[in-house]
Amino acid sequence: MADAALAVIPTELRRHLDGVAIRVEDFPDEEICRELGLESPFDLLGLYQGISLDQKSVAATPMDVDMIFLYRRPILDYWADSGEDLGHIVRHVLIHEVGHHFGFSDADMDRIERLAAGSASD
Repeated sequence: MADAALAVIPTELRRHLDGVAIRVEDFPDEEICRELGLESPFDLLGLYQGISLDQKSVAATPMDVDMIFLYRRPILDYWADSGEDLGHIVRHVLIHEVGHHFGFSDADMDRIERLAAGSASD
């Protein structure tokens, strides 16, 4: 599902994701939960870890790989509670985290998600 969600991100954006690792984990680790002050590991569906493109220096040497995490169990729990389409949820979370990679605003992310939803229905 994550691969399918990634495939509908517009090409002009997807080409800038080279080098960004996308991982599916059951839950965020204890350190992330502590850093974000989560009451429960179910409170986080996805996470971008890295330096957004709008903050990166072309002269800087990368210290670590930028990563997007999708947290399987919280996503499934949200799906069970909401009744929404699971593919839509995965796409929404992935697009939101990709938006953080680009340094996009919530309005930008909403626009990208609408474009991706239009591509997914073709």
